[in-house]
Amino acid sequence: MSGLFITFEGGDGSGKSTQSALLSEWLESRGRRVVHAREPGGTDLGLEIRHLVQHRRGHVAPRAEALLYAADRAHNIATVVRPALEDGAVVVQDRYLDSSVAYQGAGRELDPGEVRDLSLWGTDGLMPDLTILLDLDPAVGRERLGRREAQVYDRLEEEGGDFPTRVRAAYLELAAAEPARFLVLDASLPVDELQARIRDRVSALLT
Repeated sequence: MSGLFITFEGGDGSGKSTQSALLSEWLESRGRRVVHAREPGGTDLGLEIRHLVQHRRGHVAPRAEALLYAADRAHNIATVVRPALEDGAVVVQDRYLDSSVAYQGAGRELDPGEVRDLSLWGTDGLMPDLTILLDLDPAVGRERLGRREAQVYDRLEEEGGDFPTRVRAAYLELAAAEPARFLVLDASLPVDELQARIRDRVSALLT
C-alpha cells in the first residue's frame, strides 16, 4: 500500500487544524495508518525553530525568516514525512512549502520562485499528492482568532496592512497554477460540509 501526502493551507483562522484532525480520524476509521504532521514545529528541532520564527518578539530579517522555515521543513521531511510515506502511511500535514511562497514570498515581498526553490532543494523535491486550500477573508480569520480564549503572540498573525491580502492572493494564484494538486474550498462554509468535500476528494485518491 503506497503512502499519500496531504497538506492543508490557508490563512490564520481558516480552520486547517480542525479539518486536518477530522480527516485524520476518518482515514484511521477506514483502516489507514495516519501520521499527522505540521510546520513549523513538527519535530523537536522544529519546535525550537517555531519559537524563533513565530513567537520571538522583535525583527527577523525576511531572508533569515525564509531560511529558518526551510530548515524546519527539510528536517521534518527527512525525519517524519518521508519515512512515513515509505512505510505506506497517509501523512496529513498542516502547512508546507506553499505557506512559505505565500507568507515569505508575497507577504514579505521576497521572490516567490526563490522561496519555492529553496524548499524544493531542502526537501529533495517532495510535493504533496493533494493540497487543500481553505480560503477565507482575512478579516473573518482575524475575528475568529480574536475569539480564542488564550492568545499566544504570533509574529505573522500580528502583521497588519495589506500583508494578509497579499498572502491570500498568493495562495489563490498557486492554486490556479496547479489545479490538479489543489482543492480550494470556501472556509466560511460549515465544518461538516467542508469535511464532506475533503473526504470526497481524498476518497478518489485512495481508490
